[in-house]
Amino acid sequence: MRRLIPSLFSLSQNLLDLRVARTLLLSMTIFGTLGFVVLEGYGILDALYMTIITMSTVGFGEVRPLSDAGRVFVSLLIILNTAVFAYALAAFSYYVIDGNIFQSIHRKRMQTTISNTRGHVIVCGAGRYGHEVIEHLLGHRKKIVVIEQKEHKIQELLKEFPDLLYIHGDATQDEVLEAAGIERAANLITAVADDSDNLFIVLSAKQLNAKLQVISRATDLRARAKIIKAGADHVIMPEQIGGFYMATLISKPGAVEFFSFITSELTGDVGFEEIRYDQLKSEFQDMPIRDLDLRHATGVNIIAYRNPDGTYKVNPTPDTVIGPGGSFITLGTDGQIQALHAYLER
Repeated sequence: MRRLIPSLFSLSQNLLDLRVARTLLLSMTIFGTLGFVVLEGYGILDALYMTIITMSTVGFGEVRPLSDAGRVFVSLLIILNTAVFAYALAAFSYYVIDGNIFQSIHRKRMQTTISNTRGHVIVCGAGRYGHEVIEHLLGHRKKIVVIEQKEHKIQELLKEFPDLLYIHGDATQDEVLEAAGIERAANLITAVADDSDNLFIVLSAKQLNAKLQVISRATDLRARAKIIKAGADHVIMPEQIGGFYMATLISKPGAVEFFSFITSELTGDVGFEEIRYDQLKSEFQDMPIRDLDLRHATGVNIIAYRNPDGTYKVNPTPDTVIGPGGSFITLGTDGQIQALHAYLER
């Protein structure tokens, strides 16, 4: 009996479909209209009217007396319509009781929101690492869309983040990435467990949006090299970073503890911030650090300059100028960083 109930539920899921019900009702309307036109010589409007009052069984009078063939046709139409109407009612009732109709409405609304979202981050995978990424990005008020294949992981996320935008699907499929708005996204982070899936996602993402900044997870060094060749801007190996962190706690414990302090959102409000050349107001572009006077104006310290080629200059001199493609790495409290944005950015 226990096995029978799930089987019946699965059968009802497969058989009862609102789209099929709509198609059947439309087909019956067309069939009835054509029948009245051919058998009784009615005009389209009269034939449609007769079809509707017959299908709805309201009992209104005929446009004009029916022939014998017309009476047989109406009888057949009533019998067929009874079956179609019963199916449509069963399908609608099932979708309401099961909640699918409300889920469908919710998915459509969310897809509309995603379609209107720009400059967001797409996160592929909601496992252990993906969850950390999602929590961190939402904590920094970033716009994100999550792609996850497993339904139970999505439900777990929604308990913690009720307003989360998500796509239930396989991120290796182009249509799923397109549904997440990849052509309008600014970044993509792929944190699925399988390296080959990460590689495939990176390849697909770069083909769909060449300007996208892509960050990928990897567990194997050989996979890391392939993912970089596929177009990833950064490839992170969590186990390697974890091992390095633990070893450094032995060799340089004070430095690591200080870094943990300034990057922890639980123990303080100190953090890093990157200011790019293209973010600056025009009057601050191509200006040396000395003239920016950020320490006096906002309280932040410039601790590094990132050259356009990706190399860094630590503790840049006051004469260092931020040029096109370059950026400053700053250190300050939340309040100081907010003041920095207000002071420098457009």
